[in-house]
Parts: sequence; structure tokens; C-alpha cells
Amino acid sequence: MALIDKKNIFPRMDSIPNIELELGCGNGKRNRQAIGVDMLDCPDVDIVGDVYEVLAAFPAQSVDAVYSYHFVEHVPDVPRLLAELARVVKPNGYVEFVAPHFSNPYFYSDPTHRSFYGLYTFCYFANKSPFARHVPTYGYKAEFSIAKVDLIFKSTRPFIVRYGIKRLIGSFFNSCTYLKELYEENFCYLFPCYEVRYLLRRQELAA
Repeated sequence: MALIDKKNIFPRMDSIPNIELELGCGNGKRNRQAIGVDMLDCPDVDIVGDVYEVLAAFPAQSVDAVYSYHFVEHVPDVPRLLAELARVVKPNGYVEFVAPHFSNPYFYSDPTHRSFYGLYTFCYFANKSPFARHVPTYGYKAEFSIAKVDLIFKSTRPFIVRYGIKRLIGSFFNSCTYLKELYEENFCYLFPCYEVRYLLRRQELAA
């Protein structure tokens, strides 16, 4: 699909001090300073287009940070997305993904969801992980390190009481890495997790 640069971002890139992207922002962009990217032309979207094509239009090492909320689970080719993000994000820049945890029962209600997410998902694409359990990279080029992973426990409205209880559960299991791994191995279906938040850091380029 053809790109629509609604705010003339690309001709003005040299004058933008910090370039931040929010992928799949729809009509609810959370980071107002970010450039909103989506394939649907919503009011909050600044660049309309396929995410791979939009990222390909950015020069290498031109983006300071990338955010996405409930977007990556819709992406058909996550390794391709990460490779393109590794190209455009500056060394030591950050990428934040928030996605439904695999134990979230609502995850299965949406037929557009393509892939599952848990504590270790992005460890398969990283050269540094905070977890005791190590996973293979399967030949993927590891260009990110895992800066932080948080489990998010909550209930949506109108379940206010449940929300409070789940926040307490989340505070306990997020208190240390050991408890996060203990939770996912032993308790994830007893106390389902709503979301998981990943913060990835782009590695320094080799000299």
C-alpha cells in the first residue's frame, strides 16, 4: 500500500530533534510526542502505511525510540519487524512492546492475533537477558538486549474489585526476576496475566 505522510514528516526529519514512533497507534496515541504509524487513516495517525514499508522509508539509525501497545501480536512476521527496527533505531535507543500475555483468556477472542507472548519471547532475538532460563536464538541476529520485562495484572471495567486484587498479585510477582519466572512456570493459569511489557535496548554497533 502507498504511504501517506500526513504531516510531511520525511522532508522535515533533519529539523526534528528526537524522532520517536508509535506503531499501530490507531485513534488512541499514548505518546503525544511520537509519530503515529498505522495502516488505518485515523486522526492520531501521522503516517499511514504498512509497518514494514514505513520503517523502510526511515534512514538507518534515525529513530530514538519506538513504542507499541497491543500491536505486535497482529504482526505476521515478527523477525522481519525486529530486523527493520534494529536498522532504524539508534545505538542505545529503546523499543517498547506491550502485548497480551499468553495466559490472558481474552487473547483468543480476537481472530486478528497472530502470535503469543510471554516472559521469554524476545529473548530469542536478544544477546542479553535478565532471566535464569536461557533460550536459543535459532540463528537470528541478536541486535537487542532485554532491558526490562514486566508482567501486568489487571481487569478491565467494570471489574474494579478484581482490578485491585490483580494489582496486588502483580506487585508481588514483579518484585524480582525469580518470582516472574516462578509465576510463568507454575501459576500463570491459576492467576492469568493480562499483558506483558518489554523494553529492548539497541546494542552498540560493532566497530
